Amino acid sequence: MRQAALGFRAHSGWTALVAISLDEGSPRVLLRERPHLVETFTYEFRQPYHTAEKLPPADARAFISRAQAEARRLACKVVHSIQTNLQKQGYEVTHCGLLLASGKPLPSLAQILASHALIHTADGGLFREALLHAAKRCGVEALAVKERDLLEMASHALGKLSHELPRCLDDLGSSLGPPWTQDEKFAALVAWLALLQ
Repeated sequence: MRQAALGFRAHSGWTALVAISLDEGSPRVLLRERPHLVETFTYEFRQPYHTAEKLPPADARAFISRAQAEARRLACKVVHSIQTNLQKQGYEVTHCGLLLASGKPLPSLAQILASHALIHTADGGLFREALLHAAKRCGVEALAVKERDLLEMASHALGKLSHELPRCLDDLGSSLGPPWTQDEKFAALVAWLALLQ
């Protein structure tokens, strides 16, 4: 079996996902998807901390707990499904890469809900945490990279100049057609880095 890695660039309620393998050291995209990490794709559920801000404290805590459980369940379902499908094609998903925002630990729920900036951070963090949880549950080694560090880290790891990376990422998705946005490019790049760990 050949090794494969998943790359994630999470958003509110969904993630860009790209699976790659290395063929003689060069990356090859195996699939790309945009799976949802909420059952009901509405603002209320895609922005759980924004929703919780308007609830009494006990209800807010319960709502966040349900949102986290749902995101984890759906993330596990996505990772397991891809593992199964790629295994049929001769690939074993051994690694994943996940892009982080600031990566700073969050304070208590009450403190989060008192700060609009922290609410935004917590919304994104909930879905990234669900993806890391899924990787662990599915036996996939995870590499988490702060997005602001991605290009510099990739430049060093891949032995490419930073101005060469955009062209390299464009070429990687050229045979797929759209969408091949920055979401997919960065997801592919962090998956590539994960395979090199």
